Amino acid sequence: MDGSLEKKAIDFCIKNNHRLTTPRLNVLKILSSSSKPMTAYEILEKLSKLMQNPKPPTAYRAIEFWKKFNFIHRIESLNAYASCSSDHLHTGGQFIICNDCGKVIEAHLCKLPNSFKRIIKEKMFTLSNWNLEISGVCKKCS
Repeated sequence: MDGSLEKKAIDFCIKNNHRLTTPRLNVLKILSSSSKPMTAYEILEKLSKLMQNPKPPTAYRAIEFWKKFNFIHRIESLNAYASCSSDHLHTGGQFIICNDCGKVIEAHLCKLPNSFKRIIKEKMFTLSNWNLEISGVCKKCS
C-alpha cells in the first residue's frame, strides 16, 4: 500500500472518530496495491488471504466506507473499484479507461464539476454524485 495513502487514511479516521478496522485497512491495502480496478468479489478473494473466512458484507461495508470518503472510486462501466490517486480532497471521479488492456487512469479534472454544477443549477437539479468515464485505447495497446 502506498504509505501516504495509508497515513492519510489513518489520519482521517483519527481526526473524524471513525474506526480503522482490520477489514477496512485491508481493503484499502488491496486496492492501492492493485494495478487495475477490482470487483467486490476479487477484493473478497484477496481479503480471504489476509483474514479468516471474511463474508461478502464485510468487504462491501469496507468498500462503502472508503467510497463514501473518496479514498476509493467506483468505476461504473467496469462494476469495479480503484483506490484514489489524488493528493487532494474532491468529489466524484474522472477516469480514462483502455478498452483493450483495462488500464484505468484517474484524470483529476477538478474544474469540470463547476461547469456541471452551473448547468445542473440552471436545470434546477440537485447534484448528489458524479462520475466521468472516457473509454478508448491506450498508447501501449494502439
